[in-house]
Amino acid sequence: MSRLIRGERRSLTRRGESAELLVVGLGNPGSKFVGTRHNIGREVIDEVVKRNDSNLKAGKEEALVAEVRHEGNLIVFAIPMTFMNDSGIAVAKLMRRYRLSEVKNLLIVHDELDLEVGSIRLKEGGGLAGHNGLRSVKQHIRNQDFSRIRVGIGKPFPNQKGAQYVVSKPGKKESQDLLFSVATAADSIESILEIGFEKSMQIFNKKT
Repeated sequence: MSRLIRGERRSLTRRGESAELLVVGLGNPGSKFVGTRHNIGREVIDEVVKRNDSNLKAGKEEALVAEVRHEGNLIVFAIPMTFMNDSGIAVAKLMRRYRLSEVKNLLIVHDELDLEVGSIRLKEGGGLAGHNGLRSVKQHIRNQDFSRIRVGIGKPFPNQKGAQYVVSKPGKKESQDLLFSVATAADSIESILEIGFEKSMQIFNKKT
C-alpha cells in the first residue's frame, strides 16, 4: 500500500470536508483493559496508525483520532474513549463530525467470539451476534449496515462466562496468535483503501 499522508486536523477538515472512510476500533479505555481480548479492535487501529507514522489525538468526539490522506481523500482512524457498551456515542459523534455520506463508509473493527483465534473476516452489514459494542453503534446511528472487520478471539473456556472471557488477558501462545490477527486486520484495512472492500473480502476471507 502507498504510504498515507498525515496532516494537522485543522488543515484537513477546515472546510468541513467529508471523510472517505471512518475506521473505528472498539474496546475499553484504561490500563485495566490493555491486552484483553475485547480490546483487539483498538490494537488494530494502533497498528495501522503506527505503520503510517501518524498519531492518535483526543478530540471533542469522545475518541482518539488520526486523520490521514490516501490518494487525496480524507481517511479517519478512531478509538472511542467510551466503554464498549457505549461505543455508539462516540461513533455517532464521529460520523457527524466527518460528515460521513454513507453508512457503508463506516468500518468497525471488533473482537468476534464466533471465529477462532488467528482468523479474521470482512463483512458488510448483517447481524450483531450479541456484541454489545455493535449493538450500541446500531442504537446510536440507527443503522446496522456498516462494514466490519471481525477478529477472532475464540470461545470461552468451559464454565466461563463470555463477559469474563472477553475482558481477560490471553496466555502467551494465544497472545502471539492475536498479534498475527492484528497485523492481518491492519493489512486488510490497507487493502480496502487500495482495491476496495469487496475485492479485499475475497482475499482476506480465504486467508484464515
